[in-house]
Amino acid sequence: MEYRKFGNHYVIRLEKGEEIVAKVKELCEKEDVKLASLSGIGAVNKVTAGLFQTKEKKYVSKTYEEDMEIVSLGGNVSLMNGETYLHFHISVANEAGEVRGGPLTDAFISATGELVLTRIEGTVDREYSDEIGLNLLKF
Repeated sequence: MEYRKFGNHYVIRLEKGEEIVAKVKELCEKEDVKLASLSGIGAVNKVTAGLFQTKEKKYVSKTYEEDMEIVSLGGNVSLMNGETYLHFHISVANEAGEVRGGPLTDAFISATGELVLTRIEGTVDREYSDEIGLNLLKF
């Protein structure tokens, strides 16, 4: 991973084999980023993503292993119990044009990844909601 900082923006290049979530967390902890938004594009060959089943209050995920382009990558960085908390969603398309995605667990770069992380001044924590079954932003 290489990056440059411009004001509150980090322009990030991920290398082949690097995992998106782990590398963004590494940068946030190194640069003391506590609140931010993320967007990105690139090429991946392994993605684990899924959806949240509201009735069961649980995530179900599926892993896809093929050449895919990131159609959309977005999300946010916050804190939970004083630790970096990442919440990203991804959409990827394969050669047939089929799009898959959802809440991102992990994604491995196959060529390059180009991300922009925008630091937001301040902090927002999360707390678990028994009613919803998710870690919600706490205001």
